[in-house]
Amino acid sequence: MQFGIFTVGDVTPDPTTGRAPTEAERVKSLITIALKAEEVGLDVFAQGQHHNPPFVVSSPTTTLGYIAAKTEKLVLSTSTTLITTTDPVKIAEDFATLQHVADGRVDLMMGRGNTGPVYPWFGRDIRDGIPLAVENYQLLRRLWREDVVNWEGQFRTPLQGFTSTPRPLDGVPPFVWHGSIRSPQIAEQAAYYGDGFFHNHIFWPPEHTERMVEFYRRRFEHYGHGSADQAIVGLGGQVFMRKNSQDAVREFRPYFDKAPVYGGGPSLEEFTSQTPLTVGSPEQVIERTLGFRDYVGDYQRQLFLIDHAGLPLKTVLEQLDILGEEVVPVLRREFAALKPAHVPDAPTHASLVAAAGGGHDSTVQAADDVTGRTVEVAQA
Repeated sequence: MQFGIFTVGDVTPDPTTGRAPTEAERVKSLITIALKAEEVGLDVFAQGQHHNPPFVVSSPTTTLGYIAAKTEKLVLSTSTTLITTTDPVKIAEDFATLQHVADGRVDLMMGRGNTGPVYPWFGRDIRDGIPLAVENYQLLRRLWREDVVNWEGQFRTPLQGFTSTPRPLDGVPPFVWHGSIRSPQIAEQAAYYGDGFFHNHIFWPPEHTERMVEFYRRRFEHYGHGSADQAIVGLGGQVFMRKNSQDAVREFRPYFDKAPVYGGGPSLEEFTSQTPLTVGSPEQVIERTLGFRDYVGDYQRQLFLIDHAGLPLKTVLEQLDILGEEVVPVLRREFAALKPAHVPDAPTHASLVAAAGGGHDSTVQAADDVTGRTVEVAQA
């Protein structure tokens, strides 16, 4: 099972000091957090994509490419890639490039995002959100799997004889997760293609998460990708830890109360009782996280949100130390002991290459514009 962290990259004032980081400080903090995640033994760092304040993560592959050069094992992912408003051609190019930079340590999570105004900013209509997600992903898959694509759809200009470059590393595209909080259509899309389904799992009660994951598993089996318990599931989670639970609650409360997403709503006690948010000791986080399996079954990826709502970088790094030293080792051991042998691990580039019968150089040769002769572009 993979463990990691995911971030939305918000720039939020620290409610205890009133100071907000600059955008430069926040961007650099994301890099520091990712490097720390690898240092403490986590598997995944995932970053969102947003195009409006208070977020600074409009170009995730830029920072992920830098992180790739500074790490050796960390899987680099997104917690949202906006499949609705980002051109599929650009997604295909950016993430194939990142594959090469990171030696394959790349996957991504498709989503529609949580900001309605982004649609007209990129010439789209929010009422087309689901059709855009479906059509754009169909095109993205073809761009990664076909050397030459002819395409005509509803939402973009046609493509004639188009080749997306660079081609995927070893001829194998990055693994795709489809992230959704409330849309069964997205769970259906993930199941149809045999892709992963990631449930954000930080705002809604467990019963809702259970229904969404169960629907995805059932449809995954319906489409012939394996039994329902072999479907590829990821969950989010939100934690804040101190050695004593009372200290954790006392320290986190002002951040919770002023958080942009849920500040001014239910109390911290209500929110922790009704959603998977866990504020307490490492032992409480372990117990709560192990309990996720009770309602979603065996799953492959657990990501934690720990760097939001104005929490200082120093505090976030302390949270990573606790995760790496006290929480994740126990979770690895306990989840591994419970997982049946027929339930697969989370896909990696290496496992996808093996499933494809081995990797191959996927460099495309181009035709000379003047003579029509085939010109060799590159060879491995």
